Amino acid sequence: MGGQLCTLTDLLKKTLFFFESMTVEEITPYVHREILKDYSIDHVSEKVKLCLQQHPCFCHNDKKQWYLNLEGEDNNEQFYNLLLTKQKPVSLKELQKINSKKKKKKVVAEEAALISDGRFVQLNNGYWGLIEWVVENSNYTLKQLVIKALKWHPTGLSSQQLFDIVSNWKEITIHDIDEILAKFPYFEQIGEGVWCYNGQLHLTYENILKRFLTALERQRKRWHRDREYWRSQVEVLQKQLQEVKCSYKEVSAALAQKVEETNKKDSLMTSLAEKDLLLSLRKKEISRYKEHLSKSENRANSILHQCRLWVQKARNTEKENKKLQDTITQNQESLESLFTKLQQYKEKDRENKAKIAELKDMHTTRVAELQTEIVELKQKLERLQDNNQEEENKLKEEISLLSNDLKEALKVNEDLQRSLKMAHQELNRAKDEYKKMENRLKNPFIRIILKFCGLLDHKTGQAL
Repeated sequence: MGGQLCTLTDLLKKTLFFFESMTVEEITPYVHREILKDYSIDHVSEKVKLCLQQHPCFCHNDKKQWYLNLEGEDNNEQFYNLLLTKQKPVSLKELQKINSKKKKKKVVAEEAALISDGRFVQLNNGYWGLIEWVVENSNYTLKQLVIKALKWHPTGLSSQQLFDIVSNWKEITIHDIDEILAKFPYFEQIGEGVWCYNGQLHLTYENILKRFLTALERQRKRWHRDREYWRSQVEVLQKQLQEVKCSYKEVSAALAQKVEETNKKDSLMTSLAEKDLLLSLRKKEISRYKEHLSKSENRANSILHQCRLWVQKARNTEKENKKLQDTITQNQESLESLFTKLQQYKEKDRENKAKIAELKDMHTTRVAELQTEIVELKQKLERLQDNNQEEENKLKEEISLLSNDLKEALKVNEDLQRSLKMAHQELNRAKDEYKKMENRLKNPFIRIILKFCGLLDHKTGQAL
């Protein structure tokens, strides 16, 4: 039969037709799984109670068990016979066309009469059919079929008898029957190989299972919430790492610029040294100056150490400039003695002979030019020293700020790693507790306690 059930009333008709009699607590899980998955169990139970009370086709006995009244109403007998003859669903529009052509009386007075009749069900395509067409035993699970068979025989059945009954409805093996009976605790063994169904224990089992599933759902939501939190923290850390990388790049660019400026300054110092070498005629002072330049170049390898030595280097250059000024004044006073010494150095250094001869010829003009150049170079050197000192102070401040930011970022990263480790430990603990709870529920001793509680509740219910 094409189509599916579209209303809660039809689903209740189908369930009660299959199980014959059930309480509201037993019907609620079936309805919740079929059509009301978005609602809570309590809300579904209220809707089921209201629907059962509204329609007269649902009746109940003293044990608060509801069953379906299949006697029907006299007004719907003609429509019932029509469906039996056609053996397929019929819509009310087709029925009206048939009545209009044949000019007969109405087969159905109102659609509400069919809803209140336990023999009919409405499909989602607008067709009406009989309840026995909808209920097919093969569509139900093996557990539901076993429950139905044991409800038919409340005194109990053996596994072979259950197999004989259920095999008429569905293709199974006796091993499947034994597995179902051993799997669920509400199938009780009252004798050797005789099994019965305990509805009260079934309700307690469903309640315990529901509580367990809700606890698992809460744990799963908590785990998802923690995972989202740590994922956001990781994203924040990644952003901070990118910012630190950018700051590293800026620092490296600033250091590279500083190295270029030091190279420029070194070139200026070398040019100044070359001009000073023309004036200084002492090899010892020239060698000392070269050694100082080589030492300053070797110290410039480390950036932080270079920043510290920058002030010291500037001070040393000022002292050397003062020494050079003194030497220049001394050289001006003792030019005649230097000429005699130059003649002695001719044998040792041929290159100095030519320079000394040129200095003798162009002494007066060269001294004046050198004096003017020295004055200009002194002014340039003072300007460069001032500019370099300002830039050095700025770079020191930037380096200190960047180092502080880097330390703070590293501290935050360490704290986050610790918190992440703690979260992993908590997750492992939760998993261990979950495994322990599963092992406890699998314990046969707990099943025996549950069966004992069910028997006590069953006896108290019978006593009442």
